[in-house]
Amino acid sequence: MSSPPFGGGNEMPAVFPDWSPYPDLDSAARAYLRDPDVALEALFGVLRGAQVLCFTLERFVNEVNGVWQEVVVCDGSRLVLWHGEDVAPGDGPVGAMTSSLRVVPLSTVTEVGCRRRLTRTPNGQARVDSIDVYLLLSSVDDAVPPPGVGEEEGRAPLRHDALRFGKTLDDGGPGQINRLEEFSRVVASLVGRPTL
Repeated sequence: MSSPPFGGGNEMPAVFPDWSPYPDLDSAARAYLRDPDVALEALFGVLRGAQVLCFTLERFVNEVNGVWQEVVVCDGSRLVLWHGEDVAPGDGPVGAMTSSLRVVPLSTVTEVGCRRRLTRTPNGQARVDSIDVYLLLSSVDDAVPPPGVGEEEGRAPLRHDALRFGKTLDDGGPGQINRLEEFSRVVASLVGRPTL
């Protein structure tokens, strides 16, 4: 790891550098992620030279598990998702983290949604102060039925799996809001079309 784990001698700040000015994945990840080498090795191992059309990054500090990090890359035919998370105290050695990779074919994205919240400046100009993006997948969410719902009461309703992303002025700023909206537009432009 490139820095001490959460809860160690140097706790991670809740606000991180802005990755939005960096047009390429490598530079953005190195500016923003705590563990860019782990993330990039996993991602580039799958991308294998494929062109990165768009990407989005997320990182926050969780009081239980420490640092949570995510990168989502679109290469024109797939979404490649990397997720890194510190292991909760007591669940492993100090400084342990998980590194997970998921590949989702774009052909399984059935819907792309983007909701922007607009506010008015004192001069009446509209500005985006938050954005929420979802990608609905054809796969079914494998969530466990809620407590108290047994087989005798029937099956829990099936829900499609979804990927959700969000940015606000306080969490990411205008640059990351714009980059997430760009990500949603690129993915939406590819959904339903023949893959590259």
